Order: sequence, then C-alpha cells, then structure tokens
Amino acid sequence: MDDDSPAVRASTRAVHAGHRAAEHLGALSVPIYQASAFERPVVLDGGYDYSRIANPTRTALEESLAALEGGTAGFAFASGMAAATTTVLALCEAGDHVVIPDNTYGGTWDLFSRVLPRWGLEFDVVDLADPAALERALKPHTTLIWAETPSNPSLKITDIAAVADIAHAHGVRLLVDNTFGSPVLQQPIALGADAVMHSTTKYLSGHSDVTGGAVVTSDTAIAEALKFHSGALGTMGQPFDSWLVLRGIKTLPIRMAQVSRSALAIAQYLEAHPRVHRVHYPGLPNDPGHDVAKRQMSDFGGVVSFEVDDPAAVCAATKVFTLAVSLGGIESLIQNPGRMTHCTTPGGPIRIPETLIRLSIGLEDVDDLLADLDAGLRC
Repeated sequence: MDDDSPAVRASTRAVHAGHRAAEHLGALSVPIYQASAFERPVVLDGGYDYSRIANPTRTALEESLAALEGGTAGFAFASGMAAATTTVLALCEAGDHVVIPDNTYGGTWDLFSRVLPRWGLEFDVVDLADPAALERALKPHTTLIWAETPSNPSLKITDIAAVADIAHAHGVRLLVDNTFGSPVLQQPIALGADAVMHSTTKYLSGHSDVTGGAVVTSDTAIAEALKFHSGALGTMGQPFDSWLVLRGIKTLPIRMAQVSRSALAIAQYLEAHPRVHRVHYPGLPNDPGHDVAKRQMSDFGGVVSFEVDDPAAVCAATKVFTLAVSLGGIESLIQNPGRMTHCTTPGGPIRIPETLIRLSIGLEDVDDLLADLDAGLRC
C-alpha cells in the first residue's frame, strides 16, 4: 500500500502508515531495534548510525504520526513535556515572546512560568477565543502562539483557523496541542497551524503503559530545527516506547469513536443531574465552544469535566472510574485537577475551579460508567 496516497483514509493510515514490511524481513509489526549504534559499510553512507540521532523503530512511528496529522515530518520524544521543551528551544531565542492560552495543562504552565523565564523567554496568558485580546497581546518580538484545543481541563475550544490567520498576519508561528482531539478528530495543520504537538502517552498509545510525546509539521525550517534539537538535547523517544505507541495507533480510530460516543452520553447525563453545577464538553449544544468544535472536529472526544460542591467525595466514591491523573487510556479515570494535575496553578492566570472534576472516558460499557457516576454523585 502507498501510505502517501491522499485517498487513504485515517483508519487505514493508522494501520499501515510508517511500516513497509519489505524493509523489515516481511514482519507485519515493526521490529523493536533495541540498539544504540549501527554498523555502517562506509564512513559516510547516510544510513542509521546512532540511536540518539535516528532509530528505525522511531522512524516508523514518526512517519506514521506525520501521515496521520497530514504533515511532512514527525518527531517522537520521550514525553509530552520533552516535546514541548524541545519545540520552544528550537523555535525561540532569549528575549522572544510567546502567547499561551488561559486554560492549559499544568505541566505546560510550569514550563513557561518557572523554567523558560530563566532563559530569557517572555510570555503572556491570553483567552485565545477572544481575537481582540490576542491582537493586543502580540508584541514586535512575539514568535510563537501556543494553543491547546480542546484544553485541559476545561475543554475550552480555540478557533484554529482564526488564530492562524492572526498569527501569520503578524509573522508569528502557531503550534496546536492536539492531545485531546487526536489526529483522528482534528487536523490543525490543515486549518493553518505551523506545527501540532501530542502527549503520545494519552490517546495515541491508549493503554497507559508508555510515556511519550510528538511534534508534526509541514514547515521545512521547523522540521530542520526540531531534528537538530532533538538529537542535541537528547529528548528523543526510545525504541521500545516508540513501538508501544505504534501498536496503540493501530486501534486509535475505533477507540476515539467509542470514547466520543460514551463521553457525549455521560455529558448529557451530567447536564441533567441536580448536583452538577456545570458541564464542560464541546459536544453539548449549549457549550460555548460547540459551534467552533463542530466546524473543526469530526467528533468531540473522550474527556468530560464538570463542577460539583464536593469533588473529592465524588472522586473517592466511584468504583469503575479510577482516581488517577493522565487520560486517553482504555480505562476510565476521574480526578480533581485543582488538587492534582493543576496543583501549581492557583493564584495565577491559569484559573481552574476547585470544584472541577475531569473524567477520561475509557472503553467500559457506558451504562456501567453512568451507574458508577450516579452512585458517586449520591454520596
């Protein structure tokens, strides 16, 4: 199969992209090349030499990621934060200015608020759903807009095409964290983003057994910078981790379809529940981001957040939902972001309600999940 053919659909790409069996002795699964170095027939042959620079298993994953996201180059990293750090260091210099969203992952906030300023990087927090606010935040030395849609944990939606237009009118690059959407539900590059990022720990691997990250781009200059910095910083993904993510990608389309169906049913149930004050889910017609999400996503994803008076009690009472951080695995998870994944954000511009609960919907029967939530909300 020609996995570069534009006629090949996402589910077929998920199974085949990045793997050419003839290059691996006919193996139907890409082998794990657990090697630090490779024999070379001559001094300069252009092949593999050292796994920090390139590894065949990682190459297969990177080609698969690029094909899924509609990019020309993909890069696999040791974690989502390794991907984020490498990207900023590759694309920005000391004294540059970056815009980040007002609802974002706690680790991203830590990177921009506590690490990068020590190296001379400036940033501002902006509601990216407000074009006027974004325009006001841009400065002559702004080089990057960092978007996250749907956002973590409140599922705020950013209009990718609109933000891309603003960014490019000012000579600024746009990166979109597509972890919650996945390349199956959302294609930021096609909407104008210069690069797209993932925590492959989440939906792409899908089994809660690997930590990884990725960046995909169609911009040659960005690709060259990422390639160099990945090797120079040593933030690249390892062969076994790359293999696990490749394995997970094979079932990504069917997993995203099921978790999206279940998440919508759960969001509708929560919306009608008397103890729930507010539900955050872009699949609900009254959600502030619904119209934009409907336009730029093929479905609404498997994360639902909601607000109650006593989130700790609800989290402790569920039995099918597991109290744990992370998301995107086959098992359903429940957590209180303000005290867990976003515990470093209080008092700053990233405002997470203390009453918020975030659900990651897994592959369990939706009726069992609904019954579990019902029992938890009765406590």
